[in-house]
Amino acid sequence: MTTRGVLYVHSAPRALCPHVEWAVAGVLGARVSLDWIRQPAAPGTWRSEFSWRGEAGTASKLASALRGWRLLRFEVTAEPCPTAEGERYSCTPGLGIFHAVTGIHGDILIPEDRLRAALQRSRSGETDLEGELSRLLGKPWDDELEPFRYAGEGAPVRWLHQVV
Repeated sequence: MTTRGVLYVHSAPRALCPHVEWAVAGVLGARVSLDWIRQPAAPGTWRSEFSWRGEAGTASKLASALRGWRLLRFEVTAEPCPTAEGERYSCTPGLGIFHAVTGIHGDILIPEDRLRAALQRSRSGETDLEGELSRLLGKPWDDELEPFRYAGEGAPVRWLHQVV
């Protein structure tokens, strides 16, 4: 079953841009040439985005292929399909990678065991519940990425179809 999604590279040093393209091409099994534009939120960096179509699990593979570069800020989303929930991955140099399962309307779905663990840590005084829920929803990643998202408004989006 196929799904579709979007890769947002929010900021990458110029020297890293071709490596991002090669990594994405390796996952999608097709040549990739992204349209890079300057990222005004971080001078000296570049941004790009494109839409993709592929097997369920492609978002995970894209996030895994890109997560090793510490200077890269990116997000990968996948829409739900009949065989899989949607997904969202966010990555920043300071926070690392965040993963969430998303429903048909884009809402983050938090599994019971993660909620129970957050409650337990909160009750034991280890952390506060608001902070735990904030992390489960990806708020620290959203806070860090928001200036980069805003800077990219109006950027072109291209569809790239994976050969299956």
